[in-house]
Amino acid sequence: MMNNTMNDGTDIERVVMRRVRLIRILRLVISTVVLAMITAVAALWGIGREVWVARVFENAPVNIEDLPNFYIAAFLHSHVIVQVLSLLTLASLLYLAVETARLLVDSIKPRRD
Repeated sequence: MMNNTMNDGTDIERVVMRRVRLIRILRLVISTVVLAMITAVAALWGIGREVWVARVFENAPVNIEDLPNFYIAAFLHSHVIVQVLSLLTLASLLYLAVETARLLVDSIKPRRD
C-alpha cells in the first residue's frame, strides 16, 4: 500500500515541477525586453570604445538650430562600426519605448471579465 500525501510528491512530479520553475525563470531572463536592454548597453559600450564621446559634445555647436546638421555629419563621417552600433542602439531603445508604452496601456486599461 502506497502512502502518498499532498506534501510527499513522486519523483516524476518533483522533476516536472523543477523544470516548470526553471522555464518560468528562463522566460523572465531571456525575454525580448531584457535582450533589448543588454543590446543597448553593449552597443553604447562599443560606441564608447570607438569614439571619444566627450570630444563630440565639446565640438557640438552652441546654436540649437545647427545641432541636427552637426550630428548627421558626425554620423556620416564616422566609421562603419560606429554607424552600425548607433543604429543598433536606436533600434533597441525604440523597441524598449514601444514595449514600455504597451505595458503602461495594458496596466491602465480596465479589465473586462
